[in-house]
Formats: sequence, C-alpha cells, structure tokens
Amino acid sequence: MIKTILSVPLFLVVGWLAITGCATQTQTSEETIEPKTPITITGISVEPIVETMELNAISSFLRKSTIKATTTGLIESVEINLGDYVEKGNLLFILKTKEASALEKNQITDSSLFFKGLIKIKASKTGVISNIVHQKGDYVQEGDELAMLSEQNSLVFLLEVPFELDPYIKKNISCNILLTGNRTITGTISSNLPVMDMQSQTENFIVKPSTSEKLPENLIAKIKIIKTSKSKAFILPKPAILANETQTEFWVMQLINDSIAIKVPIKKGIELSDKVEILQPVFGSSDRILLTGNYGLSDTAKVTIQQQ
Repeated sequence: MIKTILSVPLFLVVGWLAITGCATQTQTSEETIEPKTPITITGISVEPIVETMELNAISSFLRKSTIKATTTGLIESVEINLGDYVEKGNLLFILKTKEASALEKNQITDSSLFFKGLIKIKASKTGVISNIVHQKGDYVQEGDELAMLSEQNSLVFLLEVPFELDPYIKKNISCNILLTGNRTITGTISSNLPVMDMQSQTENFIVKPSTSEKLPENLIAKIKIIKTSKSKAFILPKPAILANETQTEFWVMQLINDSIAIKVPIKKGIELSDKVEILQPVFGSSDRILLTGNYGLSDTAKVTIQQQ
C-alpha cells in the first residue's frame, strides 16, 4: 500500500487534498446558512379613536294637512301643482258655489241675478303640496279633500335601528346624515316611535335634520352614529395583527433584536378598517412590531429588516 501511494506523483496528491478540503468547507458553509424573512416594522401609537356605525334612514313628513272644500260647488281653478312649495296664506283653489252655477245661466237675461259666488281656498300652513285629489271642473261637496299639504318644518329622517343596537342610540345627541352624492348634513336624534317592526325587529328613531334645505319625502340616507370613542388609545396598523382561522386568537410578531421575532398574544379593542386598538399587553414606544412579512412566521423566527 505504501508503495502504491509513493508511486503517485506528489502534485496529484496535493491537488486532491485541496479539492476535497474546499468541497467540505463549501458543504459546511451551506449547512450553517439559515434563511431570513424580509420584514418591515412599525411601532405603537397613542391617539384618539372613534368607532362609528351606519344605519339606514328615510325622510318623512310627520305632519300633513288636508285641504278641504269649504262649500259645495265646482272647482273654478287650481292654483297649485304637485310638489309646489307654498307659504301660509297662498291661494290654492277657487270654488264656485252650486248657487252661483245655477244662477249663471240666468244672468244674461236678468242682471239682478248677477252673483259670482267664488270661494278662495288658501293654505293654512307652510309646506309642500304632496297630493292633489281634484282638478278644474270637478264637482265637490263641502268637506271633500282637495289636496294634501306636507308641513316642511316637520320633515325628519326615520332611523331604522335593530333592537340589539338600541343601547347605542342616545336621545338628543348629534349625528351625521349621509345623502346621495357624498352630501352630509348634521342632525339630532330626538325620540323613538313606540312600535317595533315584527318582521325585521327594528324600531324607528326620529332624526331632525339641522338644515333649511327643502328635502323631499322618501329620501334614502345613512345615519352615522358614534358607537364608542376614546381620547387615548394604543393603536397598531391592521396589517400588524395576525389571527387563527377561527378568529379566536390574535397576536403580533415582535422583534427582540435585529434578527429574531417572537409571537406575542394580544387582546383587541376597537377595530377600524385600517387600525386596531391594543388592550393587552401594553407596548412601549420603543417596541418594534412586524408590519409586513409577518404572515406565517413561527415563534422565534429569523428575520431581516428592510428599509421602508
């Protein structure tokens, strides 16, 4: 055996040893390198937080006045149109009494029978004409309905509130009324109606709009109401929060140094679309929480910080 080795040229032996050593060193290096997940980080912030809810509402006139004929006769003229806004005292209808209609045929032959017999019907309230029952030439009797006037200052929004949300609705509090076209007006919740819808189990609250704008009836809107508010809360961005499949456990990944992240269970508070209140534990301003790259990481995961 010694003879065989000695018979091999020395430079071949040295080359073989060098190649073997490099391969071993490369294999050892590859085995010791551990992959690190690239991440970005965030921190806790202390700020006010407000949780709101939006509920459906529809406009309605609470008070409507029936305009009635004050005598029996023919409608001589109609001075209004459907949807007109009228002030108190505006002329609405002119009636000709049945006596005047009967004598009208004889007025040409006997001037002593001249008698107009015109009765003017005027608005007793300020509002909007929401219905017209009779037109010119119709014969009406005393007390017949001629039109319906919806009092403008009685316009409210009827807020539909599911019974389980009733504790969050407080009387005499302000709210925002969201109209179509991204229009917003303020309002005040004044009272609730003592009737529950049997099918949907919702009750109606009256919201008075704080505007002089003439809004129509049956206008659909959303009412934004403050559900919970805090002047000082510990907040994290929503992407920093992780959860199990059943959404029963929540946690964040916190850096303990520049390369290791650990799993920290948390208890959530108010949750909005972009941020979450953290009730427990109490994080400090210097604590670093994973913002991206945190999904699927195990406890004590190897990470590397990327510049944001």
